[in-house]
Amino acid sequence: MGASDFTRRFFFAAEFALMAAALAAAVYVSHPDEWHPVTLVVMLLAIALVGEWFTIETRAGILSASLGVMVLAMGLLGPGVAGACGIAAIALHSAMARRGPAHWLNNLAAIGVAGFAGALVVRALAGDVARPEHQQLAEGFGFALVLLGGVAVLLVVNFVLFAMHQRVTSGRPLGRMTTELFLPLLPGELAVAVIAIILVFAYRSAGLPALLAAIPVLLIFRQLAVSLERSERHAEQLQARTRQLSTFQWGVPAMFMEGLGLRDPVSLRHAAAAAAYSRAMAEELGCEEDEQEVIHLAGLLHDIGKFTWSDRLLHPEQLTDDDWAVIRRHPQDGAAMVGKLDGFGPVADAILYHHERVDGGGYPAGLIGNEIPLAARIVAICSAYDRMLRRDDFGHPMTPDEAMEELRRGAGSQFDADLVDAFVAMLERRGPSFAQDADYRSELAFETRVRKMAEPTTVLARPGRRHLIPARLKARVRAAHVSEGRR
Repeated sequence: MGASDFTRRFFFAAEFALMAAALAAAVYVSHPDEWHPVTLVVMLLAIALVGEWFTIETRAGILSASLGVMVLAMGLLGPGVAGACGIAAIALHSAMARRGPAHWLNNLAAIGVAGFAGALVVRALAGDVARPEHQQLAEGFGFALVLLGGVAVLLVVNFVLFAMHQRVTSGRPLGRMTTELFLPLLPGELAVAVIAIILVFAYRSAGLPALLAAIPVLLIFRQLAVSLERSERHAEQLQARTRQLSTFQWGVPAMFMEGLGLRDPVSLRHAAAAAAYSRAMAEELGCEEDEQEVIHLAGLLHDIGKFTWSDRLLHPEQLTDDDWAVIRRHPQDGAAMVGKLDGFGPVADAILYHHERVDGGGYPAGLIGNEIPLAARIVAICSAYDRMLRRDDFGHPMTPDEAMEELRRGAGSQFDADLVDAFVAMLERRGPSFAQDADYRSELAFETRVRKMAEPTTVLARPGRRHLIPARLKARVRAAHVSEGRR
């Protein structure tokens, strides 16, 4: 017999011994007054049995009316009746659910021992309220707190015995069960307990009719709980569906870029560096978070259109006019691929126009100056700078100073002059190669993006923003030039 089998058998024996000990203790402490009036005992047992219909299956577990019955027994009668009501309810539930012997044993032990233990705590703190001479003890706010303490003991003992059974039989971690089973059910169980405590005082004042009047309350509570559970399930299904759609949204461009990277690893390296420089530039310009996201994504995906290229074009030795026509079409191809995804319109625009020139000599549309989206103007500078530093495809790499000087020569014709000044100032402050070691997967942050997009308030970018450089940045750049000229 293996160690796991021995552990299970030992645990089952301990459960049986614990239940037997609780039963013997209940018989020992019980007395005739605890079972009177008989009508109250019968009614509580009946509610415990009928309470099977009030049982609510939730994601975390079972919320049953038997808890309220046990609280009533704890406050009006004693430990023996509390344990008996719990055992009656769980026995019916186990039979209807066709539980196996191990589950029967655990259910009976957990509920019976928990109900008896909670009621025993109440008797120890407040006295034997079932005896006529002690009736005055069951009054006031202090007794309500004692009952709440008994409920806490009942819930903890019940959960511990259940969780230990799950740990032994299935190996489920105790910490996870606490967060997934105990804590989510706790608010509902405490609500049932508070209602039951109120009914204890109502019975002391009005007698049996108070319990009868509580039946509509239980019906309303059950209906509300069921409606809430249905709403939560619907919300979970909707959230899961939203996450699936978000995964698809991000998975499509990620798949194209990963495919391109398998054929041309240089493209992924360049995309990561361009994205890192672009994000830093967006921050430098004081762009809002949604604009920063668009600019960063445009840098990451600006060459996604190269996915359509043949391997001969990705690693060319000689290019024909037809090859150049295909190469010059990659902004349109990339924009078409990305633009079909909901919410990626601004990113697609930036991809489409990242080869435009501010003098109008670029492609594909020949836009001039601020007609070119800000994201496209930024990506053009960041992409060109990284290409000049690395020269992955042709030529000899430039030094950072040479690359910055090349950007200055292109300012006002190929590149936005103010953006070039801001970019160079940023490099001088942060270091000329601070984004060269950027990692594509880290820049993509796939899981984080999926989670954010699944949030109902998430928007990728606000429409209608003007693509201008903030006046405060222009003033700062001009001030820097004046300062340099005075040196």
